[in-house]
Amino acid sequence: MAVVLPKKIMLLGSGELGKEVVIAAQRLGNTVIAVDRYENAPAMQVADYREVISMLDGEALESVIKKHQPDLIVPEVEAIRTEKLIELEAQGYTVIPTAAATNFTMNRDRIRDLASNELGLRTAKYAYATSLQELKTSADEIGFPNVIKPVMSSSGKGQSIVNSPDELEQAWNYAIAGGRGDTSKIIIEEFINFEVEITLLTIRQWQGETLFCEAIGHRQERGDYQESWQPVGLTSAQIKEAQDIARKVTDKLGGAGIFGVEFFITKDEVIFSELSPRPHDTGMVTLISQNLNEFELHLRAILGLPIPTIELLSPSASAVILANKTSNNISYTGLEDALAIPNIEIRLFGKPDSRPYRRMGVALSKGKDAVEARRKAVEAAAKVKII
Repeated sequence: MAVVLPKKIMLLGSGELGKEVVIAAQRLGNTVIAVDRYENAPAMQVADYREVISMLDGEALESVIKKHQPDLIVPEVEAIRTEKLIELEAQGYTVIPTAAATNFTMNRDRIRDLASNELGLRTAKYAYATSLQELKTSADEIGFPNVIKPVMSSSGKGQSIVNSPDELEQAWNYAIAGGRGDTSKIIIEEFINFEVEITLLTIRQWQGETLFCEAIGHRQERGDYQESWQPVGLTSAQIKEAQDIARKVTDKLGGAGIFGVEFFITKDEVIFSELSPRPHDTGMVTLISQNLNEFELHLRAILGLPIPTIELLSPSASAVILANKTSNNISYTGLEDALAIPNIEIRLFGKPDSRPYRRMGVALSKGKDAVEARRKAVEAAAKVKII
């Protein structure tokens, strides 16, 4: 069946990833409505229309969807009343990848239970807690060190590594403060001593086979990504195992689009970690590394357009540009020094305000290998300062 464009796409969440989704959608002639909880979010700056609502308000969410009548509803953040999306899908709206998949993956407890209990995949040992006392009990069972984080959050908010029982109360308070949505539930999990942490971008099509990008290595601090790079240097057996697991989970979720499937790679195991049903922050490296970046792949998949080949063009890396202060009057220096480094690109996200450690941009680099690309990306990112 022939694909008819343009489509009207509603983006629920309008951060830096959403901004690139808008750009990719418009290059194919589509109309985009960007929705978020605050005015002038990055994707709103390039979208055709904008709406400012709390996406946790089910009535407001339904109202804005029915106002615009989008062909496709594309969630980009976790803080969404996903039960409302299930209702709207039953009324005939198309949610990407599906409303049920969005409902599963917006909460760490649901996707972890699906992977571990239903699909029998190897994950870190884990438990849930809705009180500090439950957390203490679970921590004793799982052991130390362990990782504590909200069941619903993004960009590492509320996540911490706990080395001893006397750190539990602080970790509990941090997780509750960093959670999105209206839940006070946290997940505590075994600390995995991994060799590398990866994201496997997995593209599920309406028709056709599931496709994969070259695995992306990434490094985190405070639970938030700081660097990502391709290639990683996995063995063929590790790649096959990761792809088999990613295909199994995404087939269970269904729908179409790109999924960011995260794994811990140890000397002996490939361990499922998390999954996002949308472009992934670590995948920003594909803006420079591939013939089709993750946002273009997402759009092709959800629009039913062909993806003949996905090519890694060069060893590449990304490094985040972080804010170091709170401000609502943002200016940058150092761009000329960063861009003087060969094979460097800079993306500033256009966020209207800053706070310490907020991601404000990203440096992208190419190199003769991933080591050189990482060095250059970190060097370039460090030269860009907020004043």
